[in-house]
Amino acid sequence: MFRRGNGRLLVALTTLALCAARCAGQTRVIELLADKDSRYKISGNSNPVITAKTGESLLFRITARKAKTWNRDGSIHGFTLLRAKDRSKVPGWNFLLRPGVQEVAVNAPDEPGEYDVICTVICSEDHEGMHMRLIVVPQT
Repeated sequence: MFRRGNGRLLVALTTLALCAARCAGQTRVIELLADKDSRYKISGNSNPVITAKTGESLLFRITARKAKTWNRDGSIHGFTLLRAKDRSKVPGWNFLLRPGVQEVAVNAPDEPGEYDVICTVICSEDHEGMHMRLIVVPQT
């Protein structure tokens, strides 16, 4: 069906398919590392910030690496979302992470604005530095 030189057509079709998937309400997968140095990391992003649309379906695929300390229940990191304006918790966004890979499905908050993801497990002496930003924008 495709001959050499039709790279632009293939790129255009792929872009349309991705747009159609997103418009159909499909879940966006976000790969995240909760690392042993008490930092959240996203590959290729030195300062992890996630932008999502209000109500967008998100699947966090989180790899958690053991830091220096952990909870009695075996959790090594936490993942909790707070509203930046008043530091209040967002319901349904409080997870304890165990070593290995976990998948967490959530919907972005319905209120546009800035949010902070924080670790709620005292994972090391650098625990206070384990945070990242989630920016929620209105649907277009």
